[in-house]
Amino acid sequence: MTQVFTTPFDKLVDELKSKLKLKDDTSVGDVILIAKEISSGETAADFAQVAGFTADPTKRDEWWHVRLLFLGFPLVNTVFTLQTPHFTGKEVFTMGGKKVFIKALDPEAFCDSDEGGPPPRPPWPPAPGGPPSGKPGFKLVK
Repeated sequence: MTQVFTTPFDKLVDELKSKLKLKDDTSVGDVILIAKEISSGETAADFAQVAGFTADPTKRDEWWHVRLLFLGFPLVNTVFTLQTPHFTGKEVFTMGGKKVFIKALDPEAFCDSDEGGPPPRPPWPPAPGGPPSGKPGFKLVK
């Protein structure tokens, strides 16, 4: 079955969903991917860390002020006012007439260990008890 994309942005979102491990929810501390349409046919992506959520008391529906720290140089703090489906990747929405997709990265996808535990210890510095076998140790020279 062939999938039909209506726009290049739709194709990008589908590709990101298939190639990245993404979470179904978004929490404080999560790193999120923000894909956006910048002009007709052109797209861009940013990463930001969620710093907090505050309910928007001026809206009748469930809207949130989502505080974000954009992970670029320089670091930029900003606030987006979004509904839950917007910042959990359940809906593509528009900002300023341009399409936007936001979804949190799954941190487990970046763990090197197959068992889900901590990643293996690097070979240096040596574990307590001396250097690994076959490697020279330090020697005090007077």
